[in-house]
Amino acid sequence: MRQDPASTAAAILPLVGGPANVTSVAHCMTRLRLGLADPAAVDEEGLRALPGVLGVVVDGASCQVVLGPGVVAEVTTAVEGLVAPSTADRLAARGAELRAARTRRNATPVKTALRRVANVFLPLIPALIGCGILAGVNGLLVNAGWLTGLTPALAAISSAFMALIAVFVGYGTAKEFGGTPVLGGAAAAVVVYPGVAKVTAFGVQLAPGQGGVLGALAAALLATYAERWCRGRVPGALDVLLTPAVTVLVSGLATLYGLMYVAGAVSAAIGTAADWLLRTTGAFAGLALGGLFLPLVMLGLHQALIPIHTTLIQQQGYTVLLPLLAMAGAGQVGAAAAVYIRLRHDTSIRTTIRSALPAGLLGVGEPLIYGVSLPLGRPFLTACAGGAAGGAFVGFFAMLGDKVGATAIGPSGWALFPLLAGNRGPALTAAIYGGGLLTGYAVGFLATYVVIRPGAGRIHTGGVVKAYREPAEGPPGPEMGSAP
Repeated sequence: MRQDPASTAAAILPLVGGPANVTSVAHCMTRLRLGLADPAAVDEEGLRALPGVLGVVVDGASCQVVLGPGVVAEVTTAVEGLVAPSTADRLAARGAELRAARTRRNATPVKTALRRVANVFLPLIPALIGCGILAGVNGLLVNAGWLTGLTPALAAISSAFMALIAVFVGYGTAKEFGGTPVLGGAAAAVVVYPGVAKVTAFGVQLAPGQGGVLGALAAALLATYAERWCRGRVPGALDVLLTPAVTVLVSGLATLYGLMYVAGAVSAAIGTAADWLLRTTGAFAGLALGGLFLPLVMLGLHQALIPIHTTLIQQQGYTVLLPLLAMAGAGQVGAAAAVYIRLRHDTSIRTTIRSALPAGLLGVGEPLIYGVSLPLGRPFLTACAGGAAGGAFVGFFAMLGDKVGATAIGPSGWALFPLLAGNRGPALTAAIYGGGLLTGYAVGFLATYVVIRPGAGRIHTGGVVKAYREPAEGPPGPEMGSAP
């Protein structure tokens, strides 16, 4: 039964110390994120007992309440209406200080770097999805010979963003790393400017787009550091003239005579490595990627894959890694279905599964992870086994020469079908991906059904096992189960 968002919000606030204890209110795809002045005031057990709450994570000054997609946006709006604006404004600065202090205390250099790079690419995902779907529709129309007068327009619309994605990456890089965003975009634009074809360095002629998004990232990062260097040395009266000029000049020359070559070599190596990996060890690679992806998400290390996905999409038109990783969500769904059948007398956990399973089928696996598999323990491992089996299925066909890829990152599960692409036609590509999903469902279900014991659901009472913690920091963008 659907819970009223206003009632849920009203029930949550007293359990987190009341409106006066809330310093910030935000949400991502599935979680209500509350910044708190006094984290000790949170009643975790009471929160987990609320109808509609799928899990709770308290980390430092942050309380994250897992509510599921769709519902979380409505509850967040209701919470914002109940928190007095004056209180929120007064405590917002304190909340920001606490979050920053927690970040400095807990974040490792590697995780911090991965998170910041991921923050550059996450805002691009909606455009990647939209253009990817249009590219798929256009491909179907071209293959069928339909609407021939419209297909050139669709091709232009779907391809324009990818042609200029380097500029958006440069803009986002400068913004994330503390530079002037438009200067980062200007530095990255050098990578895709057609005129670079006239530039020859070290006896080699450049090609527009050489280096791709990695070259754009490096160019904008260099521009940011060059801008900072200038700001501290150029007199104020000349800053508005000299700093932008020096920033663009230094980063532009370095890009033309160095970064584009290096980034181009790295991009080519990524594409070659991905093709070799699937062609020679496809089944094993799929097993490893599908089986280990959920633990990578738990550690926040999946963010390192986002630039790789984007590079493959720009280079080959699709990423062959995403369908393999998406199998982790299939294993999660199969495991949850087995729990639902096996623990037929546990009303609480069956209610959680009923509300979270539709989202899981569409690739949003977080409610199932934090509401079902992690609290029960063993189903998390059997879900990984299901993901490994599904990945091995798709990888096996890659060894036979049938590649399955995705034209965008973000969606997974059944939501990935409109974005599928491959080298053997849409029907076979969809059949292989669908077979992988079914394999993941089946193995995740059977493995969980065997290992779980009726009555084991009692450990779910009271909420998520505290030993399992969601990554405290991470971009609010696509969450896993969603594959990237």
